[in-house]
Amino acid sequence: MNTVILSVQDPLALPRALEILQFGGLVAFPTDTVYGVGALAFNGAAVESIYAAKGRPVEKAIPVLIGDADDLAKVSAEVPEIALKLAARFWPGPLTMVVPKHPGLPEAVSATPTVGVRIPDHPVARALLRLAGPMAVTSANLSDQPSPCTAQDVFAQLGGRIALILDGGKTPGGVPSTVVDCVGAELQVLRAGPIPRSEILAVAGQKP
Repeated sequence: MNTVILSVQDPLALPRALEILQFGGLVAFPTDTVYGVGALAFNGAAVESIYAAKGRPVEKAIPVLIGDADDLAKVSAEVPEIALKLAARFWPGPLTMVVPKHPGLPEAVSATPTVGVRIPDHPVARALLRLAGPMAVTSANLSDQPSPCTAQDVFAQLGGRIALILDGGKTPGGVPSTVVDCVGAELQVLRAGPIPRSEILAVAGQKP
């Protein structure tokens, strides 16, 4: 496969990315943390190809990225009230919320009844997500290798394995998103991250 790199300044970049996604291909693009590689979330075969491209263990679920909070209902069957509160406070940003999975999402995204969802705080990522709809996205690297912060980093690892890389310059990198389970009776912070646990619990009305 010939992997193409297009600058995000190219007016053809987003239309080309959308075309590739709609035909089941994979696209890498910058986010507010690292570069991600993604497919349309409701295309099971395309999501499965993410695992193949990365050499990723199939038992590891892939988070879903969305462009706007209104899209949360597209990927979650019953959005918990607390998830809506957290979204209003912390999205877009480095907060991944685990919510009940929409029955239309393929098992390749998550084999469990839940799914992790986030809105990245990055203009290119959100522009693509608003065009394409919900996408299954994970870091654009080979499994267990360093997460990429430039388009060249992505090409070094996934060149020949994916169709397109959108070059938006260097990403901030750093700490992965905070992950919060919104499904149970009380919030559970599953992974510490940039948003402190105390802030999340304060919005939820729970004691630290």
